Amino acid sequence: MSDGTAVAGPDGRSRCPWGVSSEDYLAYHDEEWGRPVHGDDALFERLCLEAFQSGLSWITILRRREGFRAAFSSFEIASVAEFTDADRERLLADPGIIRNRAKVDATLANARTLAQWPAGELDRLIWSYAPTGARPAPVTTADVPAVTDASTALAKALKKSGIRFVGPTTAYALMQACGLVDDHLADCVARRDPEPRAGAPR
Repeated sequence: MSDGTAVAGPDGRSRCPWGVSSEDYLAYHDEEWGRPVHGDDALFERLCLEAFQSGLSWITILRRREGFRAAFSSFEIASVAEFTDADRERLLADPGIIRNRAKVDATLANARTLAQWPAGELDRLIWSYAPTGARPAPVTTADVPAVTDASTALAKALKKSGIRFVGPTTAYALMQACGLVDDHLADCVARRDPEPRAGAPR
């Protein structure tokens, strides 16, 4: 059992413990989690999936992600904003997603809200809450917070802007997943990302 420190993956390189717990997690951990995500539609997808994850394990969402993309028109805000009552009923009957009425309704309402925003505004708002300055790298999973002042402020700003189903914990998960913060452990190979991050707002 891991003590929360980085552990060796199948290739012998150290990773966050959760990143080696399944093949699905391994690919997501190495290739996506913690890398900067930009673009309104891309961030809308992450916002929606994090909301659907609330109360569930992330692997449950990850394994249904293609089903979610098919059901929600690849999370194109303009398309989802046009969904009708018939689409809502289709979603609530779709076994490829999480058929939670409150979460489905929030996703549709959020798309309609975001469709009224200027292009790039969701990206700007979310990234404006990226912490500035260096942060100590977490050594164990116990060093990784579930909520921060920044995530609490981001959740409050989103709620004030009309976005539903995003609390401080969901907002922090979004920040982690989209690269606003780097919570890969100090010894994790993914923390030493070879790709430049200079284009990411800080």
